[in-house]
Amino acid sequence: MQKLKARIILILMITGFSVLSQTSKVITWKQLEDISFEEKYLKGYEDWFLVPTFGESVKRMAGSTIKIKGYVIPIDLDGKVYALSAFPFSSCFFCGAAGPESVMTLLFKGKPPRKYKIDEVAWFEGVLSLNPDNPEEFVYVLKQCKESDE
Repeated sequence: MQKLKARIILILMITGFSVLSQTSKVITWKQLEDISFEEKYLKGYEDWFLVPTFGESVKRMAGSTIKIKGYVIPIDLDGKVYALSAFPFSSCFFCGAAGPESVMTLLFKGKPPRKYKIDEVAWFEGVLSLNPDNPEEFVYVLKQCKESDE
């Protein structure tokens, strides 16, 4: 009976460790280009916006824990809100040289661990969320994120 209990405990420990040791999927900005945009008039805003339609490969990544490398862009002066971009600030989406799929909001677990500098290159890990309908937010959001090693 003791050996059976020991085996069960060992199996549970191994199973638990394998779940804990699952790694995030490393993705590239190129993979996030499986998206198209249509210009639509939104009555609530009384203006035209680019509304995304996500491709199947992007939809499959939604809700997954991913890792991605990019250029950090502070959104506020207090260093509490950040975006991650495929390109440096001078070429990023809000400067007009790239598309909306090349930037994502970083939502940290709690507050950001430190102040990031503009165009600092870093890896981040978190849960990828897709934003199909809020024009006040980027189309990609990395939730529960943390800075990561490659």
